[in-house]
Amino acid sequence: MRSFRKTLTFTVPARMDFLNITPDVALALRESGIREGLCLVNAMHITASVFINDDEPGLHSDYKKWLEELAPHAPTSRYRHNLTGEDNGDAHHKRQIMGREVVVAVTDGELDFGPWEQIFYGEFDGRRPKRVLIKIIGE
Repeated sequence: MRSFRKTLTFTVPARMDFLNITPDVALALRESGIREGLCLVNAMHITASVFINDDEPGLHSDYKKWLEELAPHAPTSRYRHNLTGEDNGDAHHKRQIMGREVVVAVTDGELDFGPWEQIFYGEFDGRRPKRVLIKIIGE
């Protein structure tokens, strides 16, 4: 069994946004040379997420609205975490809801997706560099 590791770095200019990283993950898979196995993709920051869903702008807009309703940024005083001097208590909650990582099967050298599935990086406290880990294991 072989393994391959790659990191991606993103600086999202908005506080909250979603990036389709499927092409980046597919490129890493090609670089790995692995034909059968598993591909883990995870956010390496506690205010960011990786998830799988449809690449449809209306859905992404709905996610932003829904997440902001569930864990609004303001007033920042609502989060005890922000007593540490941070202002990102909401971002930690949003990450918890959207998840840390995804695992995708690798079959015949391709990401083995269902219909419409794509991999997304979710940013909830942007404007600074953050990393995503891609770890592929298999043969």
